[in-house]
Amino acid sequence: MAFLPARTRARRAASGALAAAFTAIALLIPLLSTGPANAASDRTWNRLANCESSKRWHINTGNGYYGGLQFSPGTWRAYGGRKFARMPHRARRVQQVIIAQRVLHGQGWGAWPACSRRLGLSARHKDGVPRSVKRYRHNHRVAAGGR
Repeated sequence: MAFLPARTRARRAASGALAAAFTAIALLIPLLSTGPANAASDRTWNRLANCESSKRWHINTGNGYYGGLQFSPGTWRAYGGRKFARMPHRARRVQQVIIAQRVLHGQGWGAWPACSRRLGLSARHKDGVPRSVKRYRHNHRVAAGGR
């Protein structure tokens, strides 16, 4: 290897460090931009809605619970549902799922005790962000974890 002046060696070291930093950032961006780990798949929410309301997302039976996942008005309000609609049964399916994911994070599957038990839902059914929610957030620029 030929002798290099100190200034050239310093420049090469700096450019190598800069390249390493950019590489590290590029590798971290996908990890930072993924959704919350405690979510459930579209399939899981559809199964739960089938049990709760026969997949009727706009149901209002007069029993004090509304929508496909049978939210109480207090739960809907507490987890930010009013951002989408005054009452759960007036919200779109994907909006109900967004709120349901917040409820799942806060209360676990116990928020839907009978159906979650009947479907055998547990912590292992919390992985991933439903595609419908990803599309909705992309199209409406909704913050991933915000209320």
